[in-house]
Amino acid sequence: MNTIELLAPAGSPEALDAAAGEGADAVYLGLKDFNARMRSVNFTYAQFEGALRSLHRTGKKVYVAVNTVFEQREADRMYQLLKYLSQQEPDAVIVQDFGVVEMARTEFPSLRLHASTQMNIASARGANALSRHGISRVVLARELSLQELKSIKKETNLELEVFVHGALCISVSGVCLFSSFLGGKSANRGMCTQACRRLYSQHSFQRSQYKTTDADEKESGYYFSPSDLQLLENVPDLAEAGIKALKIEGRMKSASYVGAVVSAYRLVVDAVSGGDEEEIRRSIKQGQEILRNDFARPKTKYLFMGPGDGTEEKGERRVLDWLNPGQDGGTGISLGTIQKVKGAGEERKALISPPHGIVPSVRDSVRIHSSDDTGRTLHKLTFTENSGSCCWISAPACKIGDHVYLIQTKEMRKRYAPVISQRAQSGTGKGPGREKAPVAQITVKKREQTEKSAAVFPEGLYVAVSRPEDLYIVQSSRPVRVMLSMTHRNVKYLLADNSGKLLPFKPAEIILTLDPFFPQNTASCNDEDETTAQEIKQLIEKGYRQYIVNNPGHFSLFRGFDNVKLIAGPWLYMFNSWALSFVSSFGADGFISPFENNRQNLERTLGMGKHADESKNGRKKQGRKASPLRSSFFITVFAWPPLFNIRADISSVVKFKSFADNKNEVFNISSGSEGTRVYPDKYFSIVDKIPFLKEAGFCRFIIDLTGQVLKKSNYRDLMKTVNEKDGIIRPLPHSSRFNWKDGFYSGS
Repeated sequence: MNTIELLAPAGSPEALDAAAGEGADAVYLGLKDFNARMRSVNFTYAQFEGALRSLHRTGKKVYVAVNTVFEQREADRMYQLLKYLSQQEPDAVIVQDFGVVEMARTEFPSLRLHASTQMNIASARGANALSRHGISRVVLARELSLQELKSIKKETNLELEVFVHGALCISVSGVCLFSSFLGGKSANRGMCTQACRRLYSQHSFQRSQYKTTDADEKESGYYFSPSDLQLLENVPDLAEAGIKALKIEGRMKSASYVGAVVSAYRLVVDAVSGGDEEEIRRSIKQGQEILRNDFARPKTKYLFMGPGDGTEEKGERRVLDWLNPGQDGGTGISLGTIQKVKGAGEERKALISPPHGIVPSVRDSVRIHSSDDTGRTLHKLTFTENSGSCCWISAPACKIGDHVYLIQTKEMRKRYAPVISQRAQSGTGKGPGREKAPVAQITVKKREQTEKSAAVFPEGLYVAVSRPEDLYIVQSSRPVRVMLSMTHRNVKYLLADNSGKLLPFKPAEIILTLDPFFPQNTASCNDEDETTAQEIKQLIEKGYRQYIVNNPGHFSLFRGFDNVKLIAGPWLYMFNSWALSFVSSFGADGFISPFENNRQNLERTLGMGKHADESKNGRKKQGRKASPLRSSFFITVFAWPPLFNIRADISSVVKFKSFADNKNEVFNISSGSEGTRVYPDKYFSIVDKIPFLKEAGFCRFIIDLTGQVLKKSNYRDLMKTVNEKDGIIRPLPHSSRFNWKDGFYSGS
């Protein structure tokens, strides 16, 4: 039987103590920069160094999360951090950014690298692509089924790590722009505000050209706040499938939570290692009892039992067992809603009616969740008084109707032996130095190949659409090329012998866009399965030879095919020259800037780089000549960016097509057999910047109309604006600049 590693979160020194005290084999933690939980306490350099020494003495492992993207201006800081980590020798570094991978493998090859779930790896093809570039372990996407996990293990030698417990993201990790679009607080920068867990209202609206007119609002709910994952009962299945590590989510959770969850899974992992079936059953039952008090949300297996829509039968209706609109975004045991209040300030008290006979006590910790979802307050009770079936509690800054959750009791505050010594706690630590990062080397194809690519991807305007039917509308402006989403429906349309009537664009004028989520059930290397690889082969035979790839696993689909041109898509997150170097090594002929990028960072990234031309004998000739990269880049100047991507059709629960937040921002839902996506009603537009971008050396621009039902009149009006005869393109009304001007939120 496979020996499984139990990996626990350490968001604070107290949580670290709990994880180690309850028997975790390894912990993962973040430092003060570049990790996906920047809102947790995290560790000072002194604390990290002390924890590393202490845990290594006891045979436990330490993984450091460096799992966010970095901008070009931060290359020196990233270099300094990686150099520091290479000197400290943690057991692995968990990474998201391809730039971190490239910098680490070229400058600090001793660092062991694990691909974060933020890297969006859901297939053996994706894992194997990373294996060839120095990754030793992959943290797989949470949306995979047990059958897919088994299939991946059969097709890769990489170590596989899966999440087994804790909070779920409604979106596939690594492809969520929701928090970023609402204010620059990007999940890709560790700043996610969990906007998906907020209260939303069903919304009806009418579109008038590019303006929204409000109509009647309907009922509200927490439509995108999922239950928590729990796979305790499936630990034997995961061991049999060959999974190397079981990961517990929770770097923003309390030490009590971490201790309880680790202890439950420790029981089962040990029993599975022993192999006694009766002991395994007994340990699972004990673990379930422990987890009843983890003070988290209701539990689900999510899509573990199958990659379908995750629904189950409940009487005469089908429901999602992991999505309950009546369940707010809070965690803990519900103590009901506040019925009365008295007093003010710190003396304010609230009357509640706790269900199930729960009676809170002084020094218990509660979370008060405002009824309108505008805020959440943590409070340690200083007063409680029973009044029949009701209870008065201290509750400053509350109001009638607010929801109260018990998140920790005083009895739960178990004391653990400290991992970090008092001396290390108060020290400063070595910390990173002040070295300058070397210049990233970006491989550029030799001149004749570049000129050939330029002929395939001419300068001008490109238009992206969702459906073949939209091509008939787009032809009126005749863009230099069109981009079409490569859904299964669209592939069938393109491959059909009789598709009704001829498409208005030839195959050589159509670029097919692959979805960033690339799961094993479509990516398998098994020739007997109906996979994306088979679709690609048939499409190439019909003349479709241009593709946008958005996942590392996509590149392997085109191995062995001549005259195929690939564009690295926006979901490969080329925010720095090091990431561009990594992606260019796969052989991309063009590059699309990420949706979240800003002009300053784009120009910094492409203004730098020591480029190497490939000579005829295959050797690289160094040079400092003018960068050809800007002419290889595509800039999206208009789009409804997909804010999050759900691997399920949620229309059985979310039956409406649009919703609004408490600021009257409207969002649209597109659900179907291939999943669910949410788009903003307010479009992103920098079309008025096209003249300035041309002056800066960019020459290929994308009008992205995917995510909306395309209307001929709207398209005509948009293109009329873009193609103003006087050469002055005016800003579009009611639009968003996204991060183009201000960049990522920095908190300063």
